Amino acid sequence: MLAERILVVIDEMEVGGSQRQVVNLLLGLAAQGRQAELLYFRSPSFLVSELAGAGVRVHRILKRGRYDPVFVWKLARFLRQGRYDLVHCFSITAEVWVRLVLPLVPGTRFVCSVRGLSTELSPLTWRAKRWVLRRAEATISNSTVAAAYVAQRCGMPVDRFDVVPNGLELREERDLQTRNAHRALLGLPLSQPLLLFVGRLVPQKNLGTLLQAMALIPAGRRPLLWLAGEGPERTMIEALVRRLDLYRCVRLLGERDDVEVLMAAADMLVLPSREEGLSNVILEAMASGLPVVASAVGGNTELIEHGRTGLLCDPSSAQSIAESIMRLFDEPDLRRQLARCTREKVEREYSMEGMVERTMAIHDRCMGVA
Repeated sequence: MLAERILVVIDEMEVGGSQRQVVNLLLGLAAQGRQAELLYFRSPSFLVSELAGAGVRVHRILKRGRYDPVFVWKLARFLRQGRYDLVHCFSITAEVWVRLVLPLVPGTRFVCSVRGLSTELSPLTWRAKRWVLRRAEATISNSTVAAAYVAQRCGMPVDRFDVVPNGLELREERDLQTRNAHRALLGLPLSQPLLLFVGRLVPQKNLGTLLQAMALIPAGRRPLLWLAGEGPERTMIEALVRRLDLYRCVRLLGERDDVEVLMAAADMLVLPSREEGLSNVILEAMASGLPVVASAVGGNTELIEHGRTGLLCDPSSAQSIAESIMRLFDEPDLRRQLARCTREKVEREYSMEGMVERTMAIHDRCMGVA
């Protein structure tokens, strides 16, 4: 095998689903002996340190403002000097800037990504997405739902998209002893029901409706709700918590690097998003045997078979979300069944090894490697 050089590019490394998959892919490629590096433009996080600690080369070119000619010049120089065989982009910002300068770097293959439905993109951004997709050697989507939606929006045949689901390593299976140990670590009473949300505090995640659902649950039966993540809606969420008189049961944790501990201590994960691709958070919960309530949108419907590997709810209805939450708390046998089936599904369909192998096969195809 020749030592092809691969560069993975994303605009920001702030903690999120795409960023976690970038880390998983780079670590997996390195484990297979591939020369793979990361380039990002802004917002570092502990994920960057995780890669650097594993020996993966990490580069940053700072981008200032929306239009930065100095950034474009630096990016072109970096790609020319790097002599990469293939550049795999994980965001529309990275795709546009890389594709603009690639004519100056002949022979470099270009791979795009579809990471979600992106229904809130502006018409201008959709035109940019269509432009880069038509100029890519391959486009990798993490779900069939997202691939079909983007293909339709961009006027492209769906068979131009390769579907490679997100992958992750199985965690230690949750049991009562593990749950209690992690609750003690977090200072949480053993008998207190705990509902967990992990993600960015952004409109897409629909946290206002989740808080309204919490308010519908009778106070005497209301679980704790911990929100792990940061984002522009934090002030709105804090105000709504006060207005709905939920300050005793809702806690905003901020960005956390101990999500595994939080999931081990929780009784249930909730993700009421208005749109989702293939959610890393749901996968992580399923892999650890944590029951999930999620909205019936996008890739959630691929991950969750209602009543077997989780519960699906209507994201527009606080009542639907509240009823799903209370059903799981009221039916311990159902929780145990979901925990068993979800872990089996992740092991069978969403392993990190499978994701890395399928991605490498697409890279090899683009580079003409037998």
